[in-house]
Amino acid sequence: MRKLTTICTLLFLVVFASSCKDEKSLQQYFIDVQEKEGFVNGDLPVSSLLTLKTDVSNDVKETIKSIKKINVAYFVKTADNEATYQKEKATLKNVFSSKAYKNLMTMKMNGMNMKVYYTGNTDSLDEVILFGYEDKSGVGVARLLGDNMNPTKIIEMLNSVKFDEDGASLEQFANIFKEK
Repeated sequence: MRKLTTICTLLFLVVFASSCKDEKSLQQYFIDVQEKEGFVNGDLPVSSLLTLKTDVSNDVKETIKSIKKINVAYFVKTADNEATYQKEKATLKNVFSSKAYKNLMTMKMNGMNMKVYYTGNTDSLDEVILFGYEDKSGVGVARLLGDNMNPTKIIEMLNSVKFDEDGASLEQFANIFKEK
């Protein structure tokens, strides 16, 4: 009986130790940056963020309904925090090097490097993640959480989002979090 108890205890310790991973998850990253200085972050319902063109299809409207909320964390780069910017960028790149995140697309827009990742299977996504950085303005990540999201419809929806060229929408978006 004593041998059985010893074997069970050792088995439990092996399983417990192997389940503790040192790699950082995106969820843990969002938790860690909540109180850090220099970050704009928070959670938003989809309806408060998306201003769609009036001529969107019913598919886009259905896609919006499949999204529960959006998590955002953005580190604002200044002349004084280059080392922190580089550290946060490296941390996020490390998170996305995990096999859990699959690369959907990579793009470059107005000097900003952006990558879109997803989790789930290709027909039914659990989350869509946009990771971007630009050496002048900062580094950030936005995560769309939802149920059974269709990747084609998500891309169509993202193409329907209005962004003004002077960045005023993004500035108003940042102010939402400063008021907290």
